[in-house]
Amino acid sequence: MAYDTNTAVAAKPPAAAPPPRTSPVATGLALVGLLLSIVVGVVVDGATMWGLLPIALYAVLALLGMDIMIATVVAIASALLILMPAPTAAAALLGESVGDQITMIGLIIMLGAGLAEVLRATGVATQIVRAVMRVAGDRSRTAVALGMMMSCLILVAALGTLAGALAIAVPLLLPIAAKMGFTRSATASTIFIGGCAGLALAPFAGSNVAIMDAAEVGYLQFVLYGAGPLALLSLVLGLVIVPWMQRRTEHEDDFYDESELESETEVADPHVSRATAVFVVALLASVVYATVTSAGTAFPLLALPVLAMATGLAGGLSPRQIADRVYAGAASLISIFLLFWLLAVLFNAVNLIDPFTVVLESYGSGLQNLGPFPFAVAIALLGWVGVPGATAAQVVLLDNLFGELASTVGVGVGTWVIVLLFASKADTYGPFPNANQFGALGLARSTSLKNMLITGWCLLIPATVMYVAIMYIETR
Repeated sequence: MAYDTNTAVAAKPPAAAPPPRTSPVATGLALVGLLLSIVVGVVVDGATMWGLLPIALYAVLALLGMDIMIATVVAIASALLILMPAPTAAAALLGESVGDQITMIGLIIMLGAGLAEVLRATGVATQIVRAVMRVAGDRSRTAVALGMMMSCLILVAALGTLAGALAIAVPLLLPIAAKMGFTRSATASTIFIGGCAGLALAPFAGSNVAIMDAAEVGYLQFVLYGAGPLALLSLVLGLVIVPWMQRRTEHEDDFYDESELESETEVADPHVSRATAVFVVALLASVVYATVTSAGTAFPLLALPVLAMATGLAGGLSPRQIADRVYAGAASLISIFLLFWLLAVLFNAVNLIDPFTVVLESYGSGLQNLGPFPFAVAIALLGWVGVPGATAAQVVLLDNLFGELASTVGVGVGTWVIVLLFASKADTYGPFPNANQFGALGLARSTSLKNMLITGWCLLIPATVMYVAIMYIETR
């Protein structure tokens, strides 16, 4: 089950539970896998299907609860034992992987966290929420619910982080929800739906950058093929789910006590308004430029620091203060950067073993007979339930495992975007509880996990049907 690596520390999101201890089964399996890798490395020479062993070992260890970093290191050790390179060749592999596109995605995630910290410090994030709610007004619960969803959508899309953005937005939205008589469960559903829609659209979120890079599409194509339909469907369903959840929980005394909610006083600060305007204009200009020029994965490496600097200066921060904020946000996700560097090492080592050529030669005709539609559905389901890890890393893993096979089978670009998007984001909606759902529950001060799961399922089932229909049409 994937977890959200796009989460920054913009406003202290709820503390995550400590990672589970590695089970004896996972430890034993790791040792067996490494011993088998030694045997393969001694006996086999040249391209071999045994090169898939490190990937399979990595997936199984993560499924068994081993820390993702440790599982990655074990998988790298397995690949190197099969490859058995000279020390200088192994060192070269590590060095070359620093400049790999996979490592670049990890750096983009870090820079996104730095930008989120600047937006929090300048008050831009808060200003965005207030502006959206003023436009939505308080004429009816439907208008307020839509305004709350749009606030979460815009902020999450702008920051590229779910929990960090919601942690900024929700304290401003709770007094409004209490005033309008929303139940805690209905409020939790509202912010979850809006936040997930925003994460699908976020142009610089790590998982979305990974999808665009893997499918070799620009942001406009990414939105048209996959993210746009999901975001639009979420908002439409939200206008049905939230009122239904409200009716479902009104009789359960699930309302807020207004005395426990503190409404923040809005302070007129010309720096905040100016910084917000600069950020919105600069963000739109960046997205338009990237779309028109078909800028590649490297573009966010320039766009994110420029956005942070422009917004910070407009917000009254000095260059030193901006640098401190960016560093503080980025430093919180240094482990993500290291994870992606290690993933680059793993995939480059596996590519040197070259198992995919053997698979194509042995089973290519069978895969072609399978057809693009059933192949796409199978990989999407595999990514949903079977390939663990961070969302962006999950995209990279699936594309490295099946991207070449997908092209051979005849899977089109649009379908591959949907496959990667569904595989990386579907488990946020269900069927099991996850960190994103618990985060929305905690921020909304709700305790009904059952209602949150129902909300996720009400999104997941229609989204699955929608994507299956789109893929079927595109692969005919």
